[in-house]
Amino acid sequence: QVQLVESGGGLVQPGGSLRLSCAASGNTFSLYGMGWYRQAPGKERELVALVTRGGTTNYADSVKGRFTISRANSQRAWYLEMNNLEAEDTAVYYCGGTVISGQHYWGQGIQVTVSA
Repeated sequence: QVQLVESGGGLVQPGGSLRLSCAASGNTFSLYGMGWYRQAPGKERELVALVTRGGTTNYADSVKGRFTISRANSQRAWYLEMNNLEAEDTAVYYCGGTVISGQHYWGQGIQVTVSA
């Protein structure tokens, strides 16, 4: 089992920045994929950024060049640096982790609101 808890969300003006954190506990040694997802009102949950156990990263086209995902070497925490935020980035952001068995775990979600 893996437990994930997000922090760092809130309200920010367009063009601003936020840093989201995901704290992981439990069988973190089993994690091979660590990511951030978001769900905007009326939309499906989508992958925003992913970092693998080997350190490779992938980003949604909509956030490339603006967001950066990183992880602690322990795999007990990973982060999403969000820069130049736009209103379209407003969503509930979820920390997600995939273990070697293929099972996926989710955090509770945290609100990010981009508004003037």
